[in-house]
Amino acid sequence: MAIEKGDFIKIIYTGRLEDGQVFDTTNEELAKENGIFNPRGMYGGDVVIVGSGHTIKGLDEDFIGKEVGYTGTLEIPPEKAFGVHNPALVESVSITKVATQLKDTRAYPGMEVEVDGRKGVVQKIIGRRLRVDFNHSLAGRTVTYEYTIERKLEETEEKAKGLLALYTGDPRLDIEVTPELIRVIIPIEFSFNQRWLISKGRIAHELIENLDIPNLEFVEKYPYVQKTPEAEAEGAAASEENESEE
Repeated sequence: MAIEKGDFIKIIYTGRLEDGQVFDTTNEELAKENGIFNPRGMYGGDVVIVGSGHTIKGLDEDFIGKEVGYTGTLEIPPEKAFGVHNPALVESVSITKVATQLKDTRAYPGMEVEVDGRKGVVQKIIGRRLRVDFNHSLAGRTVTYEYTIERKLEETEEKAKGLLALYTGDPRLDIEVTPELIRVIIPIEFSFNQRWLISKGRIAHELIENLDIPNLEFVEKYPYVQKTPEAEAEGAAASEENESEE
């Protein structure tokens, strides 16, 4: 059956620039070979909802009408890839805006910086000002994707886990699904995960909308950690010290 908008599919892919350079891939070995391996990344394939903008527009549009098992190569122009290069997004910024990011390093062309929540690359340094390009690093580039549609997901729990893995990079989250509720058990370390904190609202919206289940709960899990005798002794000492100060 042909792939339609709204389908959950698992894909494997490799993105290349015009010169053949690999800039993105779900293949771990290929990522290592091309110097783009991310130890925090998730390899082996991504689950996406067709038509939901989980990948670039040209690739997302190309899924529609294909069959599971399809393998092909697609050249995508800038306007349907990472955007055309917008000169208005190249701005002059005071070096004081990035002072805390410099630490003991001087600013240099090619340096990545963040200004008012926007990420950019230093193009030029003129006195105490930086010329920073806030366009996507691949803006204006034509890219090529080789991709395979491995399968279409059918089970509700599998769909939910796949979408959560796409956003969090963790495929092992515990999920409970009933006709009325999706409950996602969130490990305590996610409380410090900026990616999770930014994405959880969108994740909740997409799960409810695409799985046709009216309610969703994120439940934080705090595992019991048994204290060692050493830890108990330290706690008692700290308590005595606080009492003596009072």
